[in-house]
Amino acid sequence: MDAILGLFPDGLSFRIKAMTAEGDRVAIEAESYGRHRSGKIYNNHYHFLMVIRDGRVAEFKEYLDTMHANEVLVQGR
Repeated sequence: MDAILGLFPDGLSFRIKAMTAEGDRVAIEAESYGRHRSGKIYNNHYHFLMVIRDGRVAEFKEYLDTMHANEVLVQGR
């Protein structure tokens, strides 16, 4: 994560838009925003799914727009 955050001189902000918990599962809808060092704006949308067991995160899945991530993070080098 430090390697990715280092690509954003002014930081990368995350905003939780919605969250739902049911049983041991927590679904989170989030959005990121930041200016990449190339000058391109990175504004991605995420769905995170966590499974909690014994008070700890047992599973964590992340879904995002991989095309946008590639365009800014890889091609923007």
